[in-house]
Amino acid sequence: MSATLFTDVRIIDGLSPAAYRGDVLVEGERIAAIARAPHTLPRGTAEVIDGAGRTLMPGLTEAHAHLSFTGCRDLHEFTRIPVEEHLLLTIENAKLLLDQGFTSCFSAASAKPRLDVVVRNAINAGRFPGPRLRAATQEITPSGNLGDLDTVEMSLPPQVRFAVTCDSPDAFRAYCRIAAREGVDTFKINVSGDRGFYDWGAGSDATVITDEELAAVVQVARSRGKKVAAHATSAGSVKMCVRHGVDVVYHAALADTEALDMLESARDRVFVAPTIGFPFTLTHEAGEYGVHHDAATKAHLEAELNSIIRVCTDMRKRGIRVLPGGDYGLFCNPQGTNARDLAHFVDLLGFTPMEAIQAATRHGGALMGQPNDLGQVKEGYLADLLLVDGDPLDDIAILQDAGRLQGIMKGGRFHKRPAARAALRIAAE
Repeated sequence: MSATLFTDVRIIDGLSPAAYRGDVLVEGERIAAIARAPHTLPRGTAEVIDGAGRTLMPGLTEAHAHLSFTGCRDLHEFTRIPVEEHLLLTIENAKLLLDQGFTSCFSAASAKPRLDVVVRNAINAGRFPGPRLRAATQEITPSGNLGDLDTVEMSLPPQVRFAVTCDSPDAFRAYCRIAAREGVDTFKINVSGDRGFYDWGAGSDATVITDEELAAVVQVARSRGKKVAAHATSAGSVKMCVRHGVDVVYHAALADTEALDMLESARDRVFVAPTIGFPFTLTHEAGEYGVHHDAATKAHLEAELNSIIRVCTDMRKRGIRVLPGGDYGLFCNPQGTNARDLAHFVDLLGFTPMEAIQAATRHGGALMGQPNDLGQVKEGYLADLLLVDGDPLDDIAILQDAGRLQGIMKGGRFHKRPAARAALRIAAE
């Protein structure tokens, strides 16, 4: 069994309120032992990584991943990418996120059928490097809503359409049964409309499906061991999600007091990812990508971003599990910049750096369905670890710099090995 010993590291374990110095021993794919300074662990035959005071912390979880999203502004563009090329782009994005320290990704929709499933299976088989992936369906939506590309898309064969349109409980149920057969982990359903930027038939304040339709999705999920994640910006959609037992609520931008009360009552089972990354870049940085808003659109976007900030600040105070993950892969929100969300949590939502890291690690492990395996530096847990040059508790932004991630380990194996000067093979005594 291979073994790696990290010595003299500053440990952020994902649970403790402060970091501490110590040693961490990895054997096989799991963390075998932890010793707090001044105690040390015996070296034995382990490969020794001299931490020299650098930070050792759990790998990050992206809670709203779109690995198959490739920077398109118009969602029609996703349908124009041939399936073969699209698969390669998705594989490249998976490696990119692992390069950036994201050892786990919870998908919030695939741009084509089975892209997530195929990439997840290839990663698990060791054919390509990438994070642990919970594979999702495409966007499932009622007609006339986010993801329904109308007559342009309906003229395309199903294997290249961006979304799946359903308009009755039976239609939602039938599609989810097929998706379960194909091997997805998560059903992604659009319960509300979306911001007016894309000019959909329904806006952010609209709840666009019926209780019976959402209940049908949850029914299939429970019977097949799947999770349900929902695009839910309106207050009514958030309440509907809580009533029906949806596992992950995305956005919740316009949640009112009643919706927040309901989320708080369900905080031990529900996760919220506000996906603040995209509304932030859409509001403040879209011009860098050639998109300029008129005054009315800019005011609308600013109001929704301010609402997200207000709502999520309240959620944090209520103890609701709020996780980073920001719709990266859309046109002004590039893949690989995902760690910006942790800085947004600190700069905009009032999280401390430690709270933001715990949201992306410990809560991320729970979101991935492995609360006793992932997201903590703890004996017996899977060794998904980052060796960071610097202190992210002092400057959370250093997690955005892949060069500062000097070691990236997933399941006890280095994806990125620390420089040779930091590693030393110690022979058995």
